[in-house]
Amino acid sequence: MLRYLAAALLSTLLVLPVPVSAQDAGRIAVFGAASLANALEAIGQEYGRTSGKRVVFSFAASMTLAKQIEASSGADIFVSADTESMDYLEQRNLIAKPTRQNLLGNSLVLIAPADSKVVLAIAPRMKLADALNGGRLAVANVDSVPAGRYGKAALIALGVWASVENRLAQGEDVRTALAYVARGESPLGIVYATDARVEPRVKVVGTFPPASHPPIVYPVALTADAKRDAGSFLDYLKGPQARVVFERAGFTVLTR
Repeated sequence: MLRYLAAALLSTLLVLPVPVSAQDAGRIAVFGAASLANALEAIGQEYGRTSGKRVVFSFAASMTLAKQIEASSGADIFVSADTESMDYLEQRNLIAKPTRQNLLGNSLVLIAPADSKVVLAIAPRMKLADALNGGRLAVANVDSVPAGRYGKAALIALGVWASVENRLAQGEDVRTALAYVARGESPLGIVYATDARVEPRVKVVGTFPPASHPPIVYPVALTADAKRDAGSFLDYLKGPQARVVFERAGFTVLTR
């Protein structure tokens, strides 16, 4: 258990957003859900090459980012992995409401280390606890992180939550849960399909039925005090160049 706590603490220190400094004043600051890290960084680099503008990112769990935006200025764009975190900011008038739009969708998968021999069909009353073979199920925090909440909802819907709720290795965000499995510290984990695609040390055991959990939606919006230039990057995120990157990463693009 200590190794999980130590890893979670390290992950928190690495990904907690830092207020944008004075030297970053001319840059576009994007706060994005941890599961978006690879795709958004690739999009930001391409945008920088074509526009000459610098985009900087902070990645963490969505509600962690929302509360950071509430606590301090500096973010220009927020991309959440759930509607609740965006609602939190909207209710406090901290986003530019007309710019809010659902950007992406995703799916939820059960993963194992790449060399695992586990075979398990995702179905009602599946033998998930048996498949753990004494280990723990890696998940993002089931109370505060979108991926964790989606995972808990899916396990409840499939009738297996009670068998594993005391056998969880909970991470500060979905990438921490991914790391537990990639390092072989957990025999199974629940992450987004896009996370599994970027980590060669894991394999997908199965995909959770979409009806087993709330729709996975990534809303995006400018913050209430966003710099003027931020609007151009928001438009880019909804454009054809970004669509190619998102779809290659496995996301479903919801904008047209």
